[in-house]
Amino acid sequence: MTRAVVIAPDSFKGTLAADDVARAMAAGWSSVHPDDRIELRPQADGGEGTLDAVEASVPGARRHRVPGVTGPDGRPVVGEWVELPDGTGVVELAQMSGLPLMRELDPLGATSRGLGEVIAAVIDAGASRLLIGLGGSASTDGGLPALEAIGDRRPPEGGALLLADVTAPLLGPAGAAAVFGPQKGASPEQIALLEERLSLIAERLTADPEEPGTGAAGGVAYGLRHWGATLASGSVYIAEATGLGAAIVGADVVLTGEGRFDSQSLTGKVVGTVIGRAAAAGVACGVIAGAAAEDPPCWIATLVDEAGSLRAAMDEPARWLTAAARRAARELVS
Repeated sequence: MTRAVVIAPDSFKGTLAADDVARAMAAGWSSVHPDDRIELRPQADGGEGTLDAVEASVPGARRHRVPGVTGPDGRPVVGEWVELPDGTGVVELAQMSGLPLMRELDPLGATSRGLGEVIAAVIDAGASRLLIGLGGSASTDGGLPALEAIGDRRPPEGGALLLADVTAPLLGPAGAAAVFGPQKGASPEQIALLEERLSLIAERLTADPEEPGTGAAGGVAYGLRHWGATLASGSVYIAEATGLGAAIVGADVVLTGEGRFDSQSLTGKVVGTVIGRAAAAGVACGVIAGAAAEDPPCWIATLVDEAGSLRAAMDEPARWLTAAARRAARELVS
């Protein structure tokens, strides 16, 4: 029997890009079922890998460099953006303001300024529209440094669309500081300070702090909503851009994955979007994660279980992704 298999993972942050993850999964599956037809549809949700996913899905896309922008810890980094043939400029916050760029975690001092500097460069280059991927940020600054770098520039005539990777509001127990502060190294005392900082920002700016998604990227989404950008689900947008929906409808099996599966995975992330589309289409779905804090509503394997330890999994992620996909090929289909 020849099956149609769609492999649509997110990146495994800090280890492998989404296309590398997809290829490793495909190698494992094909080693068990060599006659199956495999489609690779690497995904992103606004965070790490968004530039790559958009660039790969749009013929004629061109990548540009912006040297000397402010990194999240103040050190200069090279910013990048992608120009689409229709004049749209695509920016990914994680590329120049992401958590992995920090030498040491600094939840109170990390900045989103570099994102604003790249946005300014894209506007100055004449982009007709902006797509801004938000996710994987090092900062919880409400986007004020980014707004300062943008200055008096307004969104392009075609608008600015924010691709958010979460549905969190700006403030409160489900907000940017409380939920994502610990991932950025914030202690309980620092989380309280960050919440106070965001509350003061909400008093100054005009966006709605209760709007779902405004807590994305440490509140950068909130600051850019004040600037005039609109919010959308990053995972849904990338899924449409890459033709994922049509691919799943015609598939027998879908494999997705991410570095860590937890409660946030089903709230705007790639894995949750893929699981939902597979369920709606009645297609068998499996998740391969680096590690898991809980079980998804479908089959799952983790690299930690395959490798025997977190360190071993992180040392050779491609090897263990391939091993996990071999197991998926044996257990997901009869």
